[in-house]
Amino acid sequence: MGLNKPLLFALSDAPTGQRNLITDVAGVTVGHKTIVTDRLQTGVTVIKPCQDNIFREKMPAAAHVINGFGKSTGLVQIEELGTIETPLVLTNTLSVGTATTALVKRMLAENPEIGLSTGSVNPIVMECNDSSINHIRDLGVTEEDVNEAFAAASSEFAEGGVGAGTGMRCYELKGGIGSASRKIKIDDQTFTMGALVMSNFGLSTDLNIYGRAIGKKIVDNKDSKEKGSIITIIATDIPFNSRQLKRIAKRSSIGITRSGSFSGNGSGEITLAFSTANRVSHFPEHELSSIQAITDDKIDRYFRITVDIVNEAILSSLAHGKTTPDRDGKPLLGLKDALAQLGNDQDALALRNELGL
Repeated sequence: MGLNKPLLFALSDAPTGQRNLITDVAGVTVGHKTIVTDRLQTGVTVIKPCQDNIFREKMPAAAHVINGFGKSTGLVQIEELGTIETPLVLTNTLSVGTATTALVKRMLAENPEIGLSTGSVNPIVMECNDSSINHIRDLGVTEEDVNEAFAAASSEFAEGGVGAGTGMRCYELKGGIGSASRKIKIDDQTFTMGALVMSNFGLSTDLNIYGRAIGKKIVDNKDSKEKGSIITIIATDIPFNSRQLKRIAKRSSIGITRSGSFSGNGSGEITLAFSTANRVSHFPEHELSSIQAITDDKIDRYFRITVDIVNEAILSSLAHGKTTPDRDGKPLLGLKDALAQLGNDQDALALRNELGL
């Protein structure tokens, strides 16, 4: 998964994980529910950070808002406490409420103490607007769809126009879900960093892959106003603290802009980063805690990996995107088909080879 070819012009020489997916981070699983009818092209994607009870054993986390044109839930508490305590749910903008209810019900069922002997729960739901492809006003996502995405969670998952990425477009081509990972050695141990994106951003005129301004050639009827979004999830088993994860999350913006984006006024661009190390007990036995952390003076190589996995995840979402009709029935081209339409154009031929299309 990920790209079929190694990322060209990588900032880091770290090798890819076994699957080149965010699920190369041990314990992380991803599930999709894809909804396609005569009017709906939407869905749900779930990221489970662990297989045990994350409410009782929370994870260090941080969120970074690159541009705040978004309706995600749960970010305020993450900013204050630096932890996550639920799985992450991705869906379309107008289904955030439904997804939140489904997630809360799941957490209540797993944790009978919530709201009784302890406080409430902070559900994390993140979104992009898929209304250019999906009839979003139909409110087509149900709680059962969220539950089915949970049931499908696995270490193997599809990319492109699936799950929450079904109705997304990127640089005016078919976008959606993309992922990538890297392995890195620290002392005598091997760790992993992975990224998953839901790409729904960018103007075609700005698309630049590996220094080739291909977007100017491949899309007709170009938009003049940026109005998309991108959600980025970064997972790792490296023992970063929440402050360091905030710094990691900030570097995602560099990975996003490497393909040409400028983070426009109407683009909701939000990143959440978490570590599966340094678990934080909801019911601590001791007042003092002891955690590991990377030395800040050595953190640059993790910044490099962050930029690479976010960049590759975006390119992978484009590479896996398949031509699909938009809301009005007009074909929205996948990158592979768009490049094929350019025939013997030298930039198109080069990118097909460089991306493994």
